[in-house]
Amino acid sequence: MPISPNFTSVLSKDWEINFTQCTPNGYLKYTDLCNLLQLTAAAHSEVGGISFTDMQEFDQAWVLSRMRVEITALPKWQDVVTVKTWINSLENSRSVRALEMYVNGKKIVGSETYWAVFNTKARRPEALALPFEHFELFPDQRATIEGFSRININPEKESVFEKTVYLSDLDIVNHANNVKYLEWCLDHVDAKRILKQEVKSFEMNFLKELSLNDQVVIHESDNEDHSATTFSITKGDKNCFALELHWK
Repeated sequence: MPISPNFTSVLSKDWEINFTQCTPNGYLKYTDLCNLLQLTAAAHSEVGGISFTDMQEFDQAWVLSRMRVEITALPKWQDVVTVKTWINSLENSRSVRALEMYVNGKKIVGSETYWAVFNTKARRPEALALPFEHFELFPDQRATIEGFSRININPEKESVFEKTVYLSDLDIVNHANNVKYLEWCLDHVDAKRILKQEVKSFEMNFLKELSLNDQVVIHESDNEDHSATTFSITKGDKNCFALELHWK
């Protein structure tokens, strides 16, 4: 698709929270929070001419490599949230995108995301084949207090679950959708902590893609003062994913 005449380098999009996106207490699920952030990023790439459809002409797609989310509060059922997004950096095969979520003009979520251009046939990163110079970059306008980082995986981690990757876990790029990793791990967190909104922030590293019928193991470990919990997902002896939850 060509660049939209309505294209702007900063995009804001409204979403109404529906009941399918909520936990039993009526507040937005963390997984659906990530979905809304990513859908907004996709909307921005679409009006900017670098969407999945545009990139598939060159067998390319954006894939998420790292993501940090800082949460002050979660929206609830029937809230209308505004998600605002812009790009901090974009060069060759990599991009850092900022996202913020607002309710009634108040910022409640900030997120920093790191994306890579991925060749969906060769299954490897490569330089973006489309023009992107029309995007104004905002390297100093950050959405989070801290940037994303490399998560340290404790070698003494405990195995908590074995999982097979099913068709329902895959997305349009034909690998496990990034939100699925988060969902698999959160299923092993004490439900009371989730319902009480005790998550202050979380960070995800996507290390290796997973495909249909892959067999994986989910591991868990706490840091010494129990202020954070780390999950990792392994296939064989390879780490595929890491999640670090920081508690209030």
